[in-house]
Amino acid sequence: MEEIPIKVAVRIRPLLSKEILHNHQVCVRLVPNTQQVIIGKDRVFTFDFVFGKNSTQDEVYTTCIKPLVVSLIEGYNATVFAYGQTGSGKTYTIGGGHIASVAEDEKGIIPRAIQELFQSISENHNIDFNVKVSYIEVYKEELRDLLELDTSMKDLHIREDEKGNTGREAYLNSMIY
Repeated sequence: MEEIPIKVAVRIRPLLSKEILHNHQVCVRLVPNTQQVIIGKDRVFTFDFVFGKNSTQDEVYTTCIKPLVVSLIEGYNATVFAYGQTGSGKTYTIGGGHIASVAEDEKGIIPRAIQELFQSISENHNIDFNVKVSYIEVYKEELRDLLELDTSMKDLHIREDEKGNTGREAYLNSMIY
């Protein structure tokens, strides 16, 4: 079986105003000069990348996502999987907020990746590109396709097709065959 490299990044967000107001305490700390975090008093975990509460959107994008966009231009597939509790900062990191007029430095990884991807496509006139994008949310054991309004409330199932492909595309292919 082919080995697929997976990198894991952790981003620690600062406390929110309401958390400070309610006297909540930070429970995750960085170990200086390492890629480790401490949870609670003594539980140490090591990751490929660790970003502290003062990390910028650009820092996260440049370190973790930009190499994937370069690989996409070279014809490789890429997946970014954001995981965490509600309120942990996934939406901020991925999108940068809920409003269209987000400041440039606050833009998340999706708008940055799209901008860079299509900039590269426009600069490579002699290459034909075929771009396929999925934006799936898993919430309370339900899958939602965030790009397809018609399926946003329908049950989507993770399936594998006869070629070994998994995910929504395999599900749609299994409906076609």
